[in-house]
Amino acid sequence: MTPRISVAKADAALTAAGQTFEVDEVEIRGLPTKVWKNCLPTLSDILKTSRGHGDKAFIVYEDERLTFEEHFRAAARLAHLLRDRFAVREGDRVAIAMRNLPEWSIAFWGAAAAGAVLVPLNAWWTGDELQYGLSDSGTKLVFADAERAARIDPLRESLPELTASVVVRATPGQTPAGMLDWETVLGEAPARAGGAEVALPEIDVATDDDATIFYTSGTTGRPKGALGTHRNICTNPMSLFYVNVRAAFRVGAEPQMPGTGNQNASLLSVPLFHATGCHSILLGNILAGGKLVMMYRWDAGRALELIERERITNFGGVPTMVLQVMNHPDFGKRDTSSVKSVAYGGAPAPPELARRVKESFNSSPASNGYGMTETSSISTMNVGDDYLAKPDSVGPPVPVVTVKVVDPSGQEVPVGEVGELWIKGPNIIKGYWNKPDATAQTITGGWLHTGDVARLDEEGFVYIVDRAKDMVIRAGENVSSVEIEGVLHDHPAVADAAVIGIPHPVLGEEVGAVVCLLPGTTVSEADLQELVRTRLAAFKVPVRIWFYPGELPRNPAGKIMKRQLRDGLLTPEPAPGKQ
Repeated sequence: MTPRISVAKADAALTAAGQTFEVDEVEIRGLPTKVWKNCLPTLSDILKTSRGHGDKAFIVYEDERLTFEEHFRAAARLAHLLRDRFAVREGDRVAIAMRNLPEWSIAFWGAAAAGAVLVPLNAWWTGDELQYGLSDSGTKLVFADAERAARIDPLRESLPELTASVVVRATPGQTPAGMLDWETVLGEAPARAGGAEVALPEIDVATDDDATIFYTSGTTGRPKGALGTHRNICTNPMSLFYVNVRAAFRVGAEPQMPGTGNQNASLLSVPLFHATGCHSILLGNILAGGKLVMMYRWDAGRALELIERERITNFGGVPTMVLQVMNHPDFGKRDTSSVKSVAYGGAPAPPELARRVKESFNSSPASNGYGMTETSSISTMNVGDDYLAKPDSVGPPVPVVTVKVVDPSGQEVPVGEVGELWIKGPNIIKGYWNKPDATAQTITGGWLHTGDVARLDEEGFVYIVDRAKDMVIRAGENVSSVEIEGVLHDHPAVADAAVIGIPHPVLGEEVGAVVCLLPGTTVSEADLQELVRTRLAAFKVPVRIWFYPGELPRNPAGKIMKRQLRDGLLTPEPAPGKQ
């Protein structure tokens, strides 16, 4: 179906005065900024609103179920405990170090309702990394599952600002001495929350006050704490709701407003300590009344079981997760007819993925978006028919976000030309925690310098050409790894692919590639090289292709850990033949 209404006309109609998605302009840190006029101001306001969904199922984890009312009561009780027993006050940092569990959400919302600044820590971190995050943020109290608590326990003497640690799901009698047990602190299991009427504490928090510190991946040096405000994180669900309403409006369909109609069910496939998992999936579901189905760990076969059992309507993650589900041998054996939407982002998506999703999921529209920790998740989104028409684009920006592509001097380049993508809007973080120099280098005049190489088309759709630091530079020529990876993904035997630079004494770098094959398939290095040669210039053809066993290593955000691949394959000299 071809869209009948342009993006510009749809934006003008849907954001006009009096509309749900009316856009206003306010001053944020001295800069005029477009905002959603009807956006809820703080996380505490979102939690209060969620109670209206009552006895609908909110969180499903294994055989456990938690309704919106039960979740609200547990979070409210925790908020009071934090203020009364632990003296948590506005601006104090409260950290969460655990895998995806129902208690993660209760701790997040309870601490937010107490006025704290939330510090979700990477559950994959080692003890040293956890020590850094807790120390750097000046965390006062941490919620940790048993595995993370064991890593934190020996570090507590080196963390004078950490006054309390609460352990979730510890084996009876195994809570480290000096740490507190979650069940004891709350007094009863969250699923049995009842008793007297519970209200949230009164706190003094404004929309542009600090709300979260999410640590970036830290590909070089120590991770930086991205300091987000309540406006930053609360903007995201409004932006997500908007792109779906706009997509329907453009083709003349009746837009379904969030929280109306049958309850949606989302499969949580990414960590809650990542911006996508928290800002988009957790906030989107708690505000719209959706069911959130958690997994102990990502597994494509288990994902298919849950899609069938819980009648999942929305799922996604990084593109590789979607591919793993569609390529799984049980895909045809499971009932996936409930799936209405497949959304992904966080990593380059093969252009053919949109078509495959449409064919595999009962013509469900796919969507691909662009965002970063520093943009509080979503900035652009390509949905449905637009995505099928422009599968190599991450879509146009949402109306409160402005984008531009600039040259190395910061000057905007003409439409169609390539440069660095800069983003401005109410979703841009306040800065990096305790790192004014890094903040000044990354954000100027309200514009976030993404470090991504991009171009715009005449309709304002954004195309990510490459990540600047992932660019292979061969004899002074910039080679897009994304472009080559897209071609490799088109081969029917390739499950995943990553392009890396191979050091060369004369050229600087040559193009190399690492691929994973689908089970039961074979393809030669020469065949893949020939595929690239037929589609791209000769200097872009990988001079070496490694066949990688298992899955490519990825960080919790779903991005391929190319440095780890390089270190493993290029030091020492790569062995000849397939690996």
